[in-house]
Amino acid sequence: MNAKVHELLNQQINKELYSAYLYLDFSNYFKAKGLDGFANWYMIQAQEERDHAMLFYTYLQNEGQAVTLDAIAKPDKVLDSDMTVLKAGLEHEQYVTSLINDIYAAAYEVKDFRTMQFLDWFVKEQGEEETNANDMITKMELFGSDPRSLYMLNQELGARVYSAPSLVL
Repeated sequence: MNAKVHELLNQQINKELYSAYLYLDFSNYFKAKGLDGFANWYMIQAQEERDHAMLFYTYLQNEGQAVTLDAIAKPDKVLDSDMTVLKAGLEHEQYVTSLINDIYAAAYEVKDFRTMQFLDWFVKEQGEEETNANDMITKMELFGSDPRSLYMLNQELGARVYSAPSLVL
């Protein structure tokens, strides 16, 4: 495996674990506000991000590549309103999309087709993640100022259940 591709894949493990930390922080914010549905939604996001990290970890191991684990940074977002949290979530998903795109570009440059195929799932997943984050912002803009509507939105988000990724390595 190309050294740059290997390094970027290894760094992505840390980035995905940071994402899990960030979403745990978001979940904690909403739990403290009594919005258990929002807290549930972000708790599941955290679980997904941990699984994403493990997919990168397993891929590198399956390719016979060393995995180096680095310290995970503390989330640094200032969470001062519900909308700030939701917008930070979208911003973060856009950042992760850029990271996946960078790895894909590096793999493409060296014709690492196996890594490109592995990343195809993540490219699709990031499209879904950005759509979900945008949808949450739209719903909050539409319903967040009305207590009854916020209650219904909270109930909707609370119904989300965890589903492990179906990517086969």
